[in-house]
Order: sequence, then C-alpha cells, then structure tokens
Amino acid sequence: MTTFFAPVALLPAGWSRDVAIDVADDGAIATVTPGRAADGATLLAGPVVPAMPNVHSHAFQRALAGRTGRAAPARDDSFWTWRQAMYECLDRMDADAFEAVAAQAFVEMTKAGYSAVAEFHYVHHDPAGEPYADPAELALRVVAAAETAGIALTLLPVFYAHAGFGGTPPTRGQRRFVHAPQTFSQLLDRLAPMAAARGFALGVAPHSLRAVTPDELQAIVAMAPAGARIHIHVAEQSKEVDDCAAWSGQRPVEWLLNHAHLDARWCAIHATHVTERELKGLAASGAVAGLAPTTEADLGDGTFPCIAYVDAGGRYAIGSDANTVVDPFAELRLLEYSQRLRLRHRNLLARGDAPVGQSMWAAAARGGAQACGRDAGAIVAGARADLVVLDPDEPALVGHDADTVLDAAIFGPCRRPVRDVVCGGRFIVRDGRHPREDDVLARYRTALARLGG
Repeated sequence: MTTFFAPVALLPAGWSRDVAIDVADDGAIATVTPGRAADGATLLAGPVVPAMPNVHSHAFQRALAGRTGRAAPARDDSFWTWRQAMYECLDRMDADAFEAVAAQAFVEMTKAGYSAVAEFHYVHHDPAGEPYADPAELALRVVAAAETAGIALTLLPVFYAHAGFGGTPPTRGQRRFVHAPQTFSQLLDRLAPMAAARGFALGVAPHSLRAVTPDELQAIVAMAPAGARIHIHVAEQSKEVDDCAAWSGQRPVEWLLNHAHLDARWCAIHATHVTERELKGLAASGAVAGLAPTTEADLGDGTFPCIAYVDAGGRYAIGSDANTVVDPFAELRLLEYSQRLRLRHRNLLARGDAPVGQSMWAAAARGGAQACGRDAGAIVAGARADLVVLDPDEPALVGHDADTVLDAAIFGPCRRPVRDVVCGGRFIVRDGRHPREDDVLARYRTALARLGG
C-alpha cells in the first residue's frame, strides 16, 4: 500500500483539503480520506486533479507537426490535401521510425497530463504495402512505445478496406492500412493474449463508414472482445456527410444510430457535422463523443455543437488526434472557445456551481475513461490511481485557490501547468521531467533525420 497526501484535491463532489489517497499494490485507489493528517505519506506538492485520458491519437502523425503549413497555389488546402501529405510521410516511415515517433508522442502526452491513450492504429503493413512476417509488428511497436512512456494504452487496431462509400477500392496511398476481415481477425488473435500479458486494453476501430461496408462493420464489431471499446471516425468532414447521404440516403451519425446499435462501448470520433436529432440520439445511446478540437481546427473540419449535446445528456472526451498539439488544457480551451465563437456567450460548458474549467476537466476525464475502457477519470476508491499535480510555482497559477486554479491552467497565460503525473500509483513525471525523455528524444531525432523532413 502507498499513501499520497494532497493539500487540496478535486474529488467528484468538488475540491477537498488534506486528502489522503491510499493506493493498493495493483495501482487502484483503496480509500480517499479528506481531512486526514499526512502521517508520513508521499506529499503531492500542488493541487491534485484526476489525470486526463487521451481518447484519440494517431501517434505516428507527430512527425508531421509543423510541416504542412505551406499553402497550395490554388489556396484550396483542407483535410483532403493534408491527408495526401500524411500518405507521403508514411511512404518513408519504417518500423523503427514508427516506434520512435510514437514514443516521443507518448512521452509528451504524459508530461502534458495524459495518463492513458486510445491509439487509433491503422498502419499495419510495410512501406510497400506488404504484410510484415508478424502481422502485429507495428501494433507491438505501439505497445513498446507506450511501455517506454509508462502511459496506459488502449490499443484500437483499425479495420480499413475501402477508399469511399459503397466499397470503392483503396488507393495507393492507403496500401499500408488495408485488411480483409479474415486477416484482421488473425491480427486480433495475435494481439489478444499479449493484451492480458502486457497490460494493455484491446478494442477495435472500424475506420469510418467510407472505409468499411455494412457487412464488414457488422463482422468487425462481432470480433471485438467482450466489453471491448469500439471507436469510429464519423461526420468529420462535410464532404463525408454529403457522400454518405448520396450512398445511403442517410447522414453518417444517422446511419450508425439506425444500423450499428450504439451503446456505452462506442466512441464516435469527431461527429462534427450533426443535426439536432442526431445529437440527441448519440447522447441517448450512452456512447462518447471523442473530440479533438486542435486537430479539427488545424484541418478546417468545423465545430462540434457541444452545448446542445451536453444539454441532451451527452458524454464527451478529448484527444490529441494528429498530435500537432499535445496538451489537454489546450484542447479544453479551444473546445470552450469554439462554442463561444459559435454562440457568442461565455462559460458555456460550466455546470452547476463549478467554474467552467473544473466542469470541463471533470467531464472530459470521466468520458475519456469510459471511452478507453478503464476505471479511471476520478479520484475515488476503486478507480485507477491516475493523478496530475498542478505546479504551484507556474506563474499563471500563482495566487489562485482551488476554485479557480483549473480555469487559470486552461484559460490563463499558462505554459507548463503540470508538475507531476502519477499513473497506476507510480510517478511517471516528476518536477516536469520524464525519466526517459532524453533517450526518447534522441531516437526521435534519428528517426526524423532518416525521414528526411
């Protein structure tokens, strides 16, 4: 048993002082006791909040950050032109580089306050599109990268078979992604025993309705282990919505609600372009909306109508997606600001008497834990001991009490709000540093040099 002592901690009922957190040997919280003396416990030297799960990541895309800002001559840059740059990056990325980039992304996540990540893993084959001798080669590189970083992993192997609705054949740029149901089943069979042995959660991810047929979607969902999470990209782009309607007579979220039996296992990634009826249906299903505001802004996707969704009882989570920005505070800031710009009011995602930052952090942590399939996201007995210690010496946080410290971290001039991170009851970041960050960065530098920019 390990005991942590927090001078102030965010519990489900709000902020409490002098909180002792007893953690069992398996990394789960045994008891949470406010108003207790430190009594030799390990001091957490700042305000303590639940660590944030990262609900959606493509770790390899970290190598693209900052490299897609040159405008095309036609000034028609969009998600679709960015996607071509991503394909070209993959043409040069071997397995060693893939792991090195993923490890860098995961270390950055831990330092930013993420304790878990749902990796939407769709690169399966070698640069020529040929299967590796071990079909799980790149999946296991992701697992190794997560182990290096100490971040809890929900691995979501992606089924991707088509370039468009109705079974359009895949393009050359998609050759590293493509599986048939039979080979995808073999991949899951290879990974399932390793998940139990190495401690990662295993789910499935049909990529999107444009990349799977209805029959394939049904087959892939049936392959998911009992209780496993199911993530899918949906309604990210207006073109995708138009193409889906032309193919099926229904919009993407509408089609899923009518055909896929959504429930609490599911995470609808992006869901940007939705109607009021779709919002209510998604909220009622118990699924989580997986939002990635910085990536959605970077790619010009649009803005998810989060206020109407939350008012309907919807659950949401945040993710770093393309990893151009790796910062849960920035994701929440942009999510709230996007709603302010849309509706021209402030503090829109505040709930009850809690300030907006506290409301958003608590909601996203709970939603992220659900979508990652982990008992986490709150400082309560039985939950995994995933904790973030905010840095009281960060100038933007100086002078703030518990009621405003998360608002200062999210909306103030704060650059490095995180001091320490505890994952499963053990420190993985202390005083802002990760113990492996130097060697991980060295490998990342070597990988980028081989990729040639």
